[in-house]
Amino acid sequence: MKHKLLLVIVLLLCTAALYSFYSGPQLATRKFRFPFKKEGLTERQAAAHLLNRFTFGATPGQVDEVVKIGLEKWFVQQLDAKLPDDSLNKRLSGFDALNFTNQQAVNTYPDRGALYNMAVKDGIVSKDSLYVAKDQRFFNALIQAYMKAKGYRTNQDLQNQFISQKILRAAYSNNQLQEVLTDFWFNHFNVSYSKNGPQLFIPSYERDVIRPHVFGRFDTLLLATAKSPAMMHYLDNFISVAPPADVKPVALPVTEAMVMGGDTSHKIAQVPVRRKRTSGLNENYAREVMELHTLGVDGGYTQADVTQAARVLTGWTVYPFGDANNRMTQLYLRNGVETMEKRGFVHEGDFLFDATSHDKSQKVVLGHQFDGSGYQEGVDLLEMLAHHPSTAKFITRKIAIHFVSDNPPQTLLDKMAKSFTDHDGDIRQVLITMVTSHEFWSKESLREKTKSPFELAISAVRSMNADIKQPLQVYNWVSRMGERLYYYLAPTGFPDKGAYWINTGSLLTRMNFGLALATQRIPGVTFNLGALNDNHEPESPEAALAIYCKLFMPERDLDQTIKRLTPLLHQPDLAQTINNASAAPNPKVLNQQDRMGNSSTVTTVSAKPSNQPPVYAALYNGNRPAGNYSMLGQVVGIIIGSPEYQRR
Repeated sequence: MKHKLLLVIVLLLCTAALYSFYSGPQLATRKFRFPFKKEGLTERQAAAHLLNRFTFGATPGQVDEVVKIGLEKWFVQQLDAKLPDDSLNKRLSGFDALNFTNQQAVNTYPDRGALYNMAVKDGIVSKDSLYVAKDQRFFNALIQAYMKAKGYRTNQDLQNQFISQKILRAAYSNNQLQEVLTDFWFNHFNVSYSKNGPQLFIPSYERDVIRPHVFGRFDTLLLATAKSPAMMHYLDNFISVAPPADVKPVALPVTEAMVMGGDTSHKIAQVPVRRKRTSGLNENYAREVMELHTLGVDGGYTQADVTQAARVLTGWTVYPFGDANNRMTQLYLRNGVETMEKRGFVHEGDFLFDATSHDKSQKVVLGHQFDGSGYQEGVDLLEMLAHHPSTAKFITRKIAIHFVSDNPPQTLLDKMAKSFTDHDGDIRQVLITMVTSHEFWSKESLREKTKSPFELAISAVRSMNADIKQPLQVYNWVSRMGERLYYYLAPTGFPDKGAYWINTGSLLTRMNFGLALATQRIPGVTFNLGALNDNHEPESPEAALAIYCKLFMPERDLDQTIKRLTPLLHQPDLAQTINNASAAPNPKVLNQQDRMGNSSTVTTVSAKPSNQPPVYAALYNGNRPAGNYSMLGQVVGIIIGSPEYQRR
């Protein structure tokens, strides 16, 4: 009996050892402590700091929840991203297109030209009716009826659903860090609705390429973005083919490209989804994958490396969507997958490696030779870039800037770069290295990040426990404040430093947003401010300011903030004053340049947009709500618009 018991114990120990071996990295993330006490922070202050950096803003009472769970345990839960999101999923259930494949998106949202051609082919309209002005209204009615009968929708429907889910996920997901990182990595690997080609593919790009990989290895994320239709179309690699052997590769003519500023080496061709592929090498993706996605502008590569990398990546393209007459579709139908694979073709989901378009010559990139063998050399190139020392420095610096400060200390950057290298680019481990460092918890890092317009809007609705019924109303305000999500044209993505977002004009717009939200002037967003204070009505505006400052900005020293905001409490024309000030011409309002020196590619917001809501002074011109609620709304609006609330 003793021998059997001993055998059972041995088996259990062996099983535990095997489990530890195969799930080691997951278990390793649970063995760390935060050094916040050494930096002079209380546990509650540390909890507030975690919520400021790894969520889109604390909800009422969440500091207490994090302390009760334990700071390290809470962070591990966020790293695992497995908390139930039933409430969020219910809100998203009405958006059917969020689950569409790229093929379904193409089938459901045909572009205008394709739609007209199909209507002509089906005999619904004639070609002549496209050009006869007097038939335009009747023609549009026919097209609308045709779309309804066929189940087609406008592209705006897909964009509205996708943008709505962005707002709702950020506001209500329990797995906040996953959403924060999805926003971060999408911005890093930016694609844009401002360009025609990738538009239908952007929802699946975020859903299938970015979100599932935000805690994984960087090389996996890099490869997934490189093979996605959205990135292929955005940076034109889907049309990059090997040039004739006797023809020297040349850049796209300026007439076929959008030159995005002073640096004429950066061109993004406006290529529609169904554009016929042209013969020639395209260097757009090869350049940006080095400069923006991996090595950084000072990463040690040359123009020759860009050209050679572009040759390595020739043939990386998109499998034809729903075109039975396409050459590639016919090849696969005639020969079968196995035969095509033997010929060097690779078809994985929406990705296609076209062996006939690949440059089979020898190439050298950053001193590494590539033999022209085909698809694998492209994978090897991306792996080489992902594991390059310059990439470790560049990527970890961007992470530190986002989560620590605009100018993170070099000691922290060195630790994070080493962690990136030691753990094979494991993003999870890099985050743990960052959050367990004393630099993350130092007083120099506390509240040293400025909220972007999106972060401001979402943190405000989370602070209020607001119920968002119309997410696009929130999105419209985010756009007015200068951040038109998914429309930033430059491949850099939005800048991640406070100097880009904050100036006199933008602060006025943010105060306008705070007052509009808090006084319930944004349609489809409701809340109960009194409930945040257990329905105890403050005795005065001064008392309300003190109470709600602590509720909205927990664990901060607010004496100076309250002192600065108090003079605003008794200005009945505050909203009118701010509205008038923001209506004045202000050339500095978010008129920032991108890295290419072209301000036109950045979404600029005039101080008084043409679609501005009614002047908020109407609140005080006979339309003021009864009772004390309007006072409380103005107080909370002042808090949301204050400089201190802009910091996280």
